[in-house]
Amino acid sequence: MADIAQKWGGTREASLAQTSLARLFDWKPFLVFLCLLPAIGLLVVFLTYPLGLGLWLAFTDTKIGRGGAFIGLDNFVSLWHDPIFWTAVGNTIFYTATATVGKFALGLWLALLLNHNIPFKSLIRAIVLVPWIVPTVLSAVAFWWIYDPQFSIISYILKDVMHLRSTNIDFLGTPWAARLSLIAANIWRGIPFVAISLLAGLQTISPSLYEAAMLDGATPWQRFRHITAPMLMPVLSVVLTFSVLFTFTDFQLVYAITRGGPINSTHLMATLAFQRGIPGGQLGEGAAIAVSMIPFLIAATLFSYFGLARRKWQQGETND
Repeated sequence: MADIAQKWGGTREASLAQTSLARLFDWKPFLVFLCLLPAIGLLVVFLTYPLGLGLWLAFTDTKIGRGGAFIGLDNFVSLWHDPIFWTAVGNTIFYTATATVGKFALGLWLALLLNHNIPFKSLIRAIVLVPWIVPTVLSAVAFWWIYDPQFSIISYILKDVMHLRSTNIDFLGTPWAARLSLIAANIWRGIPFVAISLLAGLQTISPSLYEAAMLDGATPWQRFRHITAPMLMPVLSVVLTFSVLFTFTDFQLVYAITRGGPINSTHLMATLAFQRGIPGGQLGEGAAIAVSMIPFLIAATLFSYFGLARRKWQQGETND
């Protein structure tokens, strides 16, 4: 009898455990947590930990090969009095603003062009994507050759073919020429992303809206102002946000072409953070420069949020 009771008790406990486990898996919050667990793990390992480590290093005097101690805001105070840092901040803002305006002006024009029925439209769309899919380093090497003071193809055409100049153009030898050359390279790389994204937004606009406007006698500018622009604004705000983020944090293109030269005049905040942190060995100071970029990135993210809120308003929904 004792063996039977013990066996029955074990079976009952196993049954209760299975029932509890089944209830647990039927509980919606647990299922949501279980499904999000892999994503949470990836975010913790590849985002939260590096971000937290960078924040901690920004408040220390850590150097390569030597652990650091907590020094508070000393790194930020030092940067406040560093003219090279402020040059990098100004370069970053100017670089981001100018390149973004150029990319969106040309990208919108290209998207509007590709939205019409033109010959070889599919082939042209594929060709447009080439600057975006080419690795950044290869693009940088190509532009480095184009901007070479001796072998530049632009200088060759202007001097030897068209005879418009008597000397070669020194694209990267002076601060402003180097800055504008980098902006031109960034615009060339960013146009495909803007154009294809805006083209996808244009494809969602009903042609009946344009037909009704044409029947009412609306001009092309009026159709663009009252139909295309408002309907494209939600997509435009998101694409603009991503473009600003990509441009503001640009590193490869600038570092591969100029490495911050001449005389630190083309440094962006990202390239200066790398130079101070890795080749310079000042990990704490480099992390402080990188942390200084966070407020600008948060502002761009908030811009995206308000853009999405505008989209809800256009669809007749209430904002959250």
